[in-house]
Amino acid sequence: MFNQVLVCTAFVIMAMVNPVIAQQSAPTSEKAKQIEALVNKAAALIEIKGKAAFPELRKKDTEWFSGETYLFVYDLKSNVLLNAAFPAREGTNTTGQKDANGKLFHHDFIQVAESKGVGWVDYMFPKPGQTQPSQKWAYVKAVKVDGVPSLVASGFYPE
Repeated sequence: MFNQVLVCTAFVIMAMVNPVIAQQSAPTSEKAKQIEALVNKAAALIEIKGKAAFPELRKKDTEWFSGETYLFVYDLKSNVLLNAAFPAREGTNTTGQKDANGKLFHHDFIQVAESKGVGWVDYMFPKPGQTQPSQKWAYVKAVKVDGVPSLVASGFYPE
């Protein structure tokens, strides 16, 4: 009986420190609002066009991909379907990949999409063209890509 109580207590504590639940407060800046609007607009386009929308979402110097702002799309099995800034990642699987602090941020993206449908995840990731990681916030939204449950996201570096 004591072991069951101990296991239950440990489970509750682990749930409390889960990064999706225990992450910092979501950003409220003007940039955060722009990212939310971008992701919501992209989600609507993807729902209509599916993968046929991807070439448009990859184009540089457009509303979809400008400077450090770009979109990425994963299915809920961690397969990268689109990453405008890092196209070599497309077709790869991110399962188990961690940020510089050991956070399973791809897993967190999927958890947000599956559990809430939409939300923010913070993590460490290099800015395009750099190798040193910086804090980044990503806004994640559940979407269907040609009928496949997926997510679309974009983020920003608050510094």
